[in-house]
Amino acid sequence: MTAETKKKKSDSKLDGSQYSCQVILEKCTLEQAHDRSLPTDARLIRYNVDGKDYLDVTRSAKASNIFDLYYDTYGKGALQSIDYGKGTVSPGQWGYKSPSKTKKRK
Repeated sequence: MTAETKKKKSDSKLDGSQYSCQVILEKCTLEQAHDRSLPTDARLIRYNVDGKDYLDVTRSAKASNIFDLYYDTYGKGALQSIDYGKGTVSPGQWGYKSPSKTKKRK
């Protein structure tokens, strides 16, 4: 195991940009993960690092991208399961903010 891999395990923020993934919630509780305001394509990731179980909410077009992200970051045997989330918001509308209203001229 190289020093780079050890450093990656202790990082507080998981970056999925290389794997076309977006980590929405990292090391969250089950109640936070079952939030209905999350997108429908979000998945619940259960993994084990150093004997501790963790839960993340991650989204990607393909589950294989999520698997690759967690396998490469935490190593063999860390990833326990990839399940569907409880979100109900359309992925295209998730995170959308309506444009601010401009002041009308009289």
